[in-house]
Amino acid sequence: MATAWTLLVIAGLLEVAWALGMKATEGFTRLWPSLFTVTTMLASFYLLAQAMKALPVGTAYAVWVGIGAVGTVLLGILIYGDSASLLRLASLVLVLAGLVGLKLAG
Repeated sequence: MATAWTLLVIAGLLEVAWALGMKATEGFTRLWPSLFTVTTMLASFYLLAQAMKALPVGTAYAVWVGIGAVGTVLLGILIYGDSASLLRLASLVLVLAGLVGLKLAG
């Protein structure tokens, strides 16, 4: 079970990588960022599928999306200067609380 959670976390981090990489592709018109994005997408999906062998589908998917969403928002703030409003940050705390709850309930 611990291995499944490790794979899921890595899959979520790869989701962050491909989400940020997608911006660099400029609509998939740039070769190297596009190759990076597609490669990290495939790796993320593969690891998610492996984690789902041992974890409940709803929990695995929600945690994968949550890691991707939180990581992408935080790095979007740091790298791209996206808004860091109090409401956005508070919303991220709620997402994190939901992820912890799913892990504890799992």
